[in-house]
Amino acid sequence: MELFEIIRREYEFGEGTISGVARKLGVHRRMVRDAIRNAIPPARKKPDRPHWKLQAFIPQIEAMLEEDRDAPRKQRHTAHRIWRRLKDNPDFALNERTIRKYVRKRRFESGLVGRDICIPQSYPWGLEAQVDWYEAYADLGGERTELQVFELRSMAGGGSFHRAYPKATQQAFLEGHELAFNRFGGVFKRLRYDNLKLAVKKILRGYRREETARFIAFRSHWRFEAVFCNPGEEHAHEKGGIEGEGGYFRRNHWVPVPQARNLEELNQMLLAACYQDEQRKIAGHELTVGQAVLAEKPYLLPLPEEGFDLADVSFPKVDGLGRVKVGCNFYSVPARCGAEVQAKLYSTRLEVWHEGNRIAHHQRCYGRFEEQLNLEHYLEPLERKPGALAGSKPLEQWRNQGFRQDLGTAGEPPRPGGGHAPDDSTAASRQNFRVRHFATGRGIGPGDGQL
Repeated sequence: MELFEIIRREYEFGEGTISGVARKLGVHRRMVRDAIRNAIPPARKKPDRPHWKLQAFIPQIEAMLEEDRDAPRKQRHTAHRIWRRLKDNPDFALNERTIRKYVRKRRFESGLVGRDICIPQSYPWGLEAQVDWYEAYADLGGERTELQVFELRSMAGGGSFHRAYPKATQQAFLEGHELAFNRFGGVFKRLRYDNLKLAVKKILRGYRREETARFIAFRSHWRFEAVFCNPGEEHAHEKGGIEGEGGYFRRNHWVPVPQARNLEELNQMLLAACYQDEQRKIAGHELTVGQAVLAEKPYLLPLPEEGFDLADVSFPKVDGLGRVKVGCNFYSVPARCGAEVQAKLYSTRLEVWHEGNRIAHHQRCYGRFEEQLNLEHYLEPLERKPGALAGSKPLEQWRNQGFRQDLGTAGEPPRPGGGHAPDDSTAASRQNFRVRHFATGRGIGPGDGQL
């Protein structure tokens, strides 16, 4: 640009001839003519050189790219894979960069790459939120743990809610909704989902879905409308808000890998991060996220007076080993063999009820054929059969866990609605004393490997 200005000034106020200006400035006469015609230099033309060495292999490359049109998206040729296949020919002597350059050009021309044009959306206050899961890792108690994170994002205000669970179960899915509604102070009129198996039993034609009965009851209780995206990853743009939110939150609050004593402490950290994000302002928005959350609250549906029972209820019978089978796992209970009990399975725990009293509670197992055996549930049988103590599984699990000051309440998450279960406090302390006395009275301690 500066050179064109000098040429024009020299031609007008200096030499006055094309050849004179070219000779004085050391440029070609063609450039002088271009500068005289226009003050803006013309765009440089990129030379289109023929692929002399590549000509013999272009038909093979085109055949591979044509095959990719009908192949699954994740089973198409990469440029590296094409180069590796061409190397099998003894006459092939081109480097990988040449192949990459040609494949990139042909894919763009044929429409195999490139993003679809999306239409910008506007969302009225309180109308829509989007829901999804993503995977993350955290160090819980010094151990690297894989977690599934529930996320819900307001599309109008940009506020979000994130909560981690060991597994993406239906109880965790429903509990995440309830906690998110309480965090925003109301219920969004419409929630948008992927075709999650936790909510969708079968995908029908178009936008119709056969939903699970429990999700229908949950949706009816909270009075929101559920909308599901088209199946397939190529339609992820239908809920781009929550996809972007997951990436943003992971980069800003899961890096470096968070460290916490337990899952409850980690979720407190995630909730604090959600409130911390309310200080930012999203591009194109006049309000900060926190201000938008407050402005949106009056437009949300009010919270029901009573919550939804999140437990998956079943009525198993106690087997001959003092256990009940819930799902695919076994849990000990202090009840006689053959008795029918009520099992309430939550996202992270199991409660067992009998005749209106909670007689047992355990941390939930997520595997198959795992056992949660509490030594205190076997005190009465062991008093009759003391010889069975030495090789018993309940004793082995008690020894591995170590002695806890309050076996009945330590590590248990808060109960919905507050209050205490019937086997808490004094009764649990007495039982814990009996366990310690029974085990140590026979020379067996929680960390003792000698029987």
